[in-house]
Amino acid sequence: MSEQQRITTDPVYVPKERYHALDRFFLSLINDPRDLPFMYLCLQITVFIIPFAIALFVPGVFRWWLAPIYLTLTLFFYLDRYILMLHNTSHRSLFKRKYKFFNHYIPWVLGPFLGESPETYYAHHIGMHHPENNMPHDLSSTMQYQRDSFVDFMRYHLRFFFGIVFELSTYMRQRGRFKMIRHMLVGEIGFYLTVIVLLFVNWQATLVVFVIPFFFTRLVMMAGNWGQHAFLDHDAPNNCYRNSITCINCRYNRRAFNDGYHISHHLKANRHWTDHPLEFEDNIKTYAKEGAIVFEGIDFFMVWFFLMFKNYNKLAKHYVQLDKENPLSRDELIALFKERTRRFEEDELKASLALPTVA
Repeated sequence: MSEQQRITTDPVYVPKERYHALDRFFLSLINDPRDLPFMYLCLQITVFIIPFAIALFVPGVFRWWLAPIYLTLTLFFYLDRYILMLHNTSHRSLFKRKYKFFNHYIPWVLGPFLGESPETYYAHHIGMHHPENNMPHDLSSTMQYQRDSFVDFMRYHLRFFFGIVFELSTYMRQRGRFKMIRHMLVGEIGFYLTVIVLLFVNWQATLVVFVIPFFFTRLVMMAGNWGQHAFLDHDAPNNCYRNSITCINCRYNRRAFNDGYHISHHLKANRHWTDHPLEFEDNIKTYAKEGAIVFEGIDFFMVWFFLMFKNYNKLAKHYVQLDKENPLSRDELIALFKERTRRFEEDELKASLALPTVA
């Protein structure tokens, strides 16, 4: 599809005409030249966040007025990009085989400064979420919750926050994924022990650098997952077109490596992030035929926010009419949204267990 015909403005891969010396050095280390932005993001976090964090632990340096500066930089400037870099490099290794040790840098070195305990994301997302595809065995499944209810969202979030390590360990053990359990527990327990020790060293800096980002990151990750899997078809909950959504032409996609294309991602988990917009455009008739829900100009977190306030008018305003010949009215859209956010009853959950998992 030519640039003139494109209906999305989200980023696709365009090779540089010239690569400077640092570009060439980074390209010599990584598997895919399309992932060059990840190297510069790693560099920025390493240069700006880690020294700032270390400085806060230096005796006599910490001041409470520095906390909002640090947290704003960390949580509102780098966090979204970091999580989606972690996401993409979990699916597709960033570094070449001979440099594979450096793949640990993103989750183990950078992760704790952005509220991510090492390895838990990988075990949850790669080892559990994608194989289960938001079906009942998915520990982060939204099926059993009313997806426009803040009370249900908090139940969902608190279950994840306090129970995920235990539930995920049980899940992995039942499926014989013992190596993944070990890595997750070493990362999770190691993170907690490190934070406990640092609280005795400098509790103020530890609170700002590690504790607050940890709480914030786990909250926004579950809000994002809720938005991604809020609109489910009760007749086909295993259909990726109808248990995920897509968000196009939004600032979030430009910042966070096309994360809005969640249907495309579930259809092919290792699809490169630069390929999502064209996959959507090339298969838009299939999206329309399958009844996919697509929004324009908003992201998953805005979808979550509108749902928490039951603001279906806003969602309808941003809905993309894929079937131009049979557009839905505002009332029809609101009825569709309410039906798709309705919780699954016990008998529906049991019936869905018999359906094949479509990932």
